Amino acid sequence: MKVFNTKNIFKLLAVLFIAGTVVSCQRDGSAAEDDLPQEDLTNILLLVTEDVPNAVTKTYNYSMGAGGNPTIQVQDGKTYNVEVQFKNGNEDATQEIKDAKEEHFLVYNFPNSDITLTRTDDSSSTYNGIHVGLKTKWVVNKAINNASSASQLILTLFHEPASVTEAATVSGNGVTYGTHVGGETDAQASYNITN
Repeated sequence: MKVFNTKNIFKLLAVLFIAGTVVSCQRDGSAAEDDLPQEDLTNILLLVTEDVPNAVTKTYNYSMGAGGNPTIQVQDGKTYNVEVQFKNGNEDATQEIKDAKEEHFLVYNFPNSDITLTRTDDSSSTYNGIHVGLKTKWVVNKAINNASSASQLILTLFHEPASVTEAATVSGNGVTYGTHVGGETDAQASYNITN
């Protein structure tokens, strides 16, 4: 009796192919799927408006993977309202973050600036009292703390962190707003800051 005849090999291959196809099509219900994969984001826009009547909004567009950092111009002693928008090509992806607000959190790192940041999100981007950070108010005490170092904002969007706080912590010559434990980086952008 031949165990490995051609007919048995074809049957075995057919069974393995069908089993492999069925397994690969199933999703693991225990693994959370990212509703906003990093590879789908193309741009992070900051809309910066001085907190005075009839102020003009300036848009600073960080293009993922294009190289180069936009330069945000702010003045010491002034206050600005800042809104973050995420794009996937020409499509606005910000609503996807709002729809999954319990899964997202923005951390603002100003390593060489003295900027006081307050999160001003409305209910569309607030979950259990935690503001995602899509809308903020910046009080610019000093845009550049150390003239021999570059001032910048490093803005990071985290997906599914285990825990977050809106607390401020010292970061170099500046401040970081927001802390997190765990999670994955959905997007990160760097902007230069000047006055």
